Amino acid sequence: MLSQGSLAVFLDFDGTLVEIASDPDAILVPPDMGDRLRVLRDRLEGRLALVSGRALDDVERHLGRLDLARAGSHGLDRIHADGRPAGSIPAPLPDEVITKLRHFAQDHGLLFELKTHGGALHYRQRPEYEKQAQAFAADLADKHGLAVKRGKAVVELVRPGASKRGAVEAFMEQPPFVGAMPLFIGDDVTDEDGFAGAADFGGFGIAVGERPSERAQYRLDNVAAVHHWLEI
Repeated sequence: MLSQGSLAVFLDFDGTLVEIASDPDAILVPPDMGDRLRVLRDRLEGRLALVSGRALDDVERHLGRLDLARAGSHGLDRIHADGRPAGSIPAPLPDEVITKLRHFAQDHGLLFELKTHGGALHYRQRPEYEKQAQAFAADLADKHGLAVKRGKAVVELVRPGASKRGAVEAFMEQPPFVGAMPLFIGDDVTDEDGFAGAADFGGFGIAVGERPSERAQYRLDNVAAVHHWLEI
């Protein structure tokens, strides 16, 4: 299908291109994944974007230098393939918020992940604290004017405006994406916004895995199926 017409492809990272791990730093990334993505970018005549909940510097730490469109921090931090910012650069979280998140994680045996533009509490190893972690994050967000992003065994605080839908919109309004039909591939709750963004421009979403999706029109079983479908 990728050879049919003018398509634009938007890809999530964790759970879509690489398997989810118990620790964000424990993911196994094929050493040639960056090269595979560049080949796909060229097949699509540049209309490829990576849209991740991770910070962009973290994504590049795993994939190497990326010369393709990409958005990190749940779509808030956006960069064109040539390195130009695709929007304003978001501010990091306030120090007070980071300190409170870190202390909460320490007190409950959770993993705290500090990101360039956010902070996440991972409870995959302590699922009994899911409701408490989410309630704590929601209260902290309300007090500091922040937004909450929920995912698979994780809750994260980010600046308002973080949206994978917004990332799709920002790229689709600029060459080489303008006029193409977008498809968004992702596995998690935050990818629902990406599916909606693709639909806004006449495209569609592809959900990965078993999680029920309200907005994806199609489904791929797992990461291996994504690689096979994309021929990467």
